[in-house]
Amino acid sequence: MKNNRLRWSSLSEFLEELQTYNQIADIGEIARRYFAMNAFDGVLTTIGVLAGNYLAGVRDLSIPIRTGIATSIAMGISGLWGAYLTETAERQRELSELQKISLIDQSETSIGRASRFAAIVVSIVDGVAPALAAMIVLTPLFLGSLIQNPVLSYALAGGLALLCLFALGMFLGKVSEKGLIGYGFKTLLAGLAAIAINFLLGAE
Repeated sequence: MKNNRLRWSSLSEFLEELQTYNQIADIGEIARRYFAMNAFDGVLTTIGVLAGNYLAGVRDLSIPIRTGIATSIAMGISGLWGAYLTETAERQRELSELQKISLIDQSETSIGRASRFAAIVVSIVDGVAPALAAMIVLTPLFLGSLIQNPVLSYALAGGLALLCLFALGMFLGKVSEKGLIGYGFKTLLAGLAAIAINFLLGAE
């Protein structure tokens, strides 16, 4: 019983510390922006992969699946690495400026720890968001053996991509406290434009 109390006390302290870091470094707000922005990129990139393979006459779904997975991995690594290096550099600059003003080493203060934690969290979100979005869009292709119609699998994947874009738009609408449906249609329009341009180019 005593061990349980100690464990939950430690967990409570850990959660309080995370909340403090969030208040200091605005982790939640920044991560939310990175998630929406990079999930949007992941969906649109996958739309390009699907459209390119479909227009090239590829009906072996293993090809767009492999291409999509490779692309999602590349986007994930790019997001993770790029965001970590960028966030670390920016936050180190802010700490250095604060140290010059306060004449105190900030590396082991709450601000310093929050800064390092924020860089890790934001980079993970940045890396996971596009990869996860891409994998969700590819789901109908993974189920190709059940659907047994490559063209239908492509169509379902395209429809799912548009649905994801609309959902992301509604999420942004909720964040901005504006019209959810209006934002949904704005992001949906980007997907429709990407599909239309790919088909126009493919028709030439």
